[in-house]
Amino acid sequence: MAGKEKAGAALASGQKKKVTLQGLVKDIKKDWILYLLLLPGLLSLILFKIGPVGGMVIAFEKFSAFQGVFGSPWVWFDNFKKIFTDPYIPKVVINTIILAVLTIVVVFPIPIIFSLFLNEVRLKWVRSTVQSLSFLPYFISAAVMVSILYTILSPSSGMVNNIIRSMGGEPINFMAKPGWFRPLYVILEIWQTFGYSAVIYIAAMMNIDPSLYEAAEVDGANRWDKIMRITLPCISTSIIVMLIISVGNIFTVNLDRILLMYNSSVYDTADVIQTYVYRMAFESKGFPDYSYGTAVNILKSVIAFILVSCVNKAADKFAETRLF
Repeated sequence: MAGKEKAGAALASGQKKKVTLQGLVKDIKKDWILYLLLLPGLLSLILFKIGPVGGMVIAFEKFSAFQGVFGSPWVWFDNFKKIFTDPYIPKVVINTIILAVLTIVVVFPIPIIFSLFLNEVRLKWVRSTVQSLSFLPYFISAAVMVSILYTILSPSSGMVNNIIRSMGGEPINFMAKPGWFRPLYVILEIWQTFGYSAVIYIAAMMNIDPSLYEAAEVDGANRWDKIMRITLPCISTSIIVMLIISVGNIFTVNLDRILLMYNSSVYDTADVIQTYVYRMAFESKGFPDYSYGTAVNILKSVIAFILVSCVNKAADKFAETRLF
């Protein structure tokens, strides 16, 4: 017993040494190339993600660029109180939520369905070609995607309006119609992101044990049965993770795309929290209101954090009950 206790104590002390500064330095010397590869990402995280968090203090100040963060007077929660009395806030919040809900309800299931059907393709070269082509738009910038959309929908020479004319209809200026802004935004979102999301689900499907499908075939299961009873349950973890990420971004719509599609005729449906913050911080009449814009952004982030926490709890319940 004494020997076992000594061995256990030695093991515990050995484990403690691994987390010491000396152990870390030794590990860095051993795998310095890996740490060197990690350095750019770590610096980017510190400079552009962690560092700017300190700047949120200006939400509690009447910030002036001339006085700086430390010289600007404190107003505490006045900027947050202003949010609840701003008559324009409900409109931009509703527009943001509608776009976010459309993104989750319409966009989120499409890559799942696409990857499920692509996984059933038996010809490997067809599957890889389709997968590569679907993934390609993810690398195209929002500016190029919106330019392509403008070209396709042009009232004078666009392909869509040429088809409408050939059928005896009148050309439609889609980009200037408030009612068309949300469908066009969702179409671009699907076009640009579904291939990337599908790659994640296809990678999860690659890890499914083939013997499960073989056993299902022996039991007389068809393709649909195998999809519903094997494939979907096996990738459910990946689906939940992607759903949590989507809900976390529920108030973070694609600002670049919206600004590129933005014009005065579609303000009623296109104006969202991010564009409002942008206008408050950079386009305000007189001096830019950085403090109020930051306060709106902080409130948005807090609500998104609460939503993610709720979805995470629901995901834990799902993992326990295994609905599929």
